[in-house]
Amino acid sequence: MDSVTQACLGAALGAATLPRLGRRALLLGAALGTLPDLDVLIDYGDAVANFSRHRGFSHSLFVLTGVATLFAWGASRWPRTREIAGFGHWWWLFALCLLTHPIIDAFTTYGTQLWWPIPMTPVAWDNLSIIDPLFTLPMLVGVILFAWQPRHHRWLCGLFGLSCLYVVFSFGAKAYVESRLTSALAERGLGDAPVLVQPAPLTMLLWRVTVIDDGQALEGWVGLFDGDSSIDLTPWPLGERWREAALQTADGQRLAWFCGPFLSYDVRSSAEGDILEVTDIRLLVPGAHPFTFAIARRDAGGHWEAITATQEPAPRPTRAVMKRLMQRIIDPQVVPVPGPGA
Repeated sequence: MDSVTQACLGAALGAATLPRLGRRALLLGAALGTLPDLDVLIDYGDAVANFSRHRGFSHSLFVLTGVATLFAWGASRWPRTREIAGFGHWWWLFALCLLTHPIIDAFTTYGTQLWWPIPMTPVAWDNLSIIDPLFTLPMLVGVILFAWQPRHHRWLCGLFGLSCLYVVFSFGAKAYVESRLTSALAERGLGDAPVLVQPAPLTMLLWRVTVIDDGQALEGWVGLFDGDSSIDLTPWPLGERWREAALQTADGQRLAWFCGPFLSYDVRSSAEGDILEVTDIRLLVPGAHPFTFAIARRDAGGHWEAITATQEPAPRPTRAVMKRLMQRIIDPQVVPVPGPGA
């Protein structure tokens, strides 16, 4: 999730767990809630490593449980804090503020390595957009009320509960979309194809559908108010002919592990020769994906050689696209993102 949401989540949990700390609980919770994301300050060597190792060790439930225990032990022994609460109470504050950070991250699509150092595929439940105002705002209002007057503890807890209910609602919304999609894909003979269902940017009222089939991504949108309208899928090429060349490099293999089949490949010309680029097509919207990496260069003999991966400049969704996304929530006839060449 975004940094504001993580800070609000940590602040709300800090104040709810140890309200006797007053406003200090908000500050402590907010600091703990943002602590795991400090891994962005680490340079792992190249752009692919930085991308795929973010939400790694610092988001591990094992690591953060140990950190919470260490912090709680210190707080229970330091004279100024041990008078406020015992080890158990401090442990719950530190554990809740730290562990909910990677857990809520896992509800998004990016991929969170909850079980690091176990070499498992990153966890991505695809239930929430990385930025979702309807999830964040109730917590933010509760935090502001508590900061204004700490006696509003119950208001904070109630508003935090609304945010939790919103997460619960996401399971029902996604199940509804998937139930509609299952029959639509079966009719097209795509019942076994890799499928990604995730909320549109900023809202859970509209869901983006990505289906991988025969070297292309089929992109569509399903709104919670669509009724019985058909699900249209627009083909986007994935550049499959360059896939094997990418997989011959360590960075290409790392991206395939991190993103699964949801990658596209392209070759661009440069003064130094042809450059092989790989794009994570999971995030944002088709045509405006934020993560594209240059990972290999073709030499004079036509062979690909790995290079130090760099992240390429990425287009952002235009205002027109975002406007159409909002219109698509209530109008199934609106096409948020026209297909290639449209």
